[in-house]
Amino acid sequence: MPQAHLLRGGPIAEQLRAEIEARAARLAEEGFTPRLAVLVASADPSSSSYAQAKARTAAKLGVDLTIVEVDPDQGQAAFEHRVADLSDDPTVHGIVLDLPVDPRLDAEPAIACIDRRKDVDGLTAVNLGLLAMGREDDALCPATPLACIRLAEAAGPLAGRRATVVGRGRTVGRGLIPMLVNRHATVTVCHSRTADLAAATRSAEILFVAAGRPGLIRAEHTSPGQIVVDAGITVVDGKLVGDVDAASVSVSMVTPVPGGVGPLTSTLIFANLLRAMALQGFGDGGE
Repeated sequence: MPQAHLLRGGPIAEQLRAEIEARAARLAEEGFTPRLAVLVASADPSSSSYAQAKARTAAKLGVDLTIVEVDPDQGQAAFEHRVADLSDDPTVHGIVLDLPVDPRLDAEPAIACIDRRKDVDGLTAVNLGLLAMGREDDALCPATPLACIRLAEAAGPLAGRRATVVGRGRTVGRGLIPMLVNRHATVTVCHSRTADLAAATRSAEILFVAAGRPGLIRAEHTSPGQIVVDAGITVVDGKLVGDVDAASVSVSMVTPVPGGVGPLTSTLIFANLLRAMALQGFGDGGE
């Protein structure tokens, strides 16, 4: 079986980080230090770990990052109030709500409390609606779908290509689908009720997978020459794994897990922060 070329996010992220660091330094010279608030509303240790990883990246980029821990015992109203307070704070330029939140809390109304100009994860209804209208220049794009797009575009343009998306969830699929349409790809969407998943995925030239089901995509779901972007992330026996059984598929290119979508997603959060600042009247926000 031919070895697929690994489409890594690190090199793209490294170049982008250099640009972000330079722009953040220019803003600091003008008296504006970019400030990001990361809300953690879960006792899951991985949530705290992800937030700390963002903090380390922020320090390297010249970004002020504050981790805000929300106590689920305080209830939904206190949760939403905390988000709204940060959204109203003029010294906070961007907000990330780490998902999933504690089962006792509902993330949707909390996300609705975020000013869409500070929604650096691109999850508010307004930002997703702008994507659906083809107005990406006016939106803050969701970081994970944008990372998927950037990785696929590293292998070639998307216009006219057959793209299949497996998974229609809020954090990836809902943003990725209109972003592919905006780039003139021909898009097929698969989900838990798709009758013949293998038939739908084999015909794709570019396959995006974000179902959160480890090993869902195997050899029978793929075909030679495909580009496969795996945005699935699950911890199994202490290891981070994706939705694609990379060892069994015979394709042209595949993103590894870890090392593919993840590194680029975490960097694009900070690129979105600078775009958010531009929407709020600070700097140019350009990439």
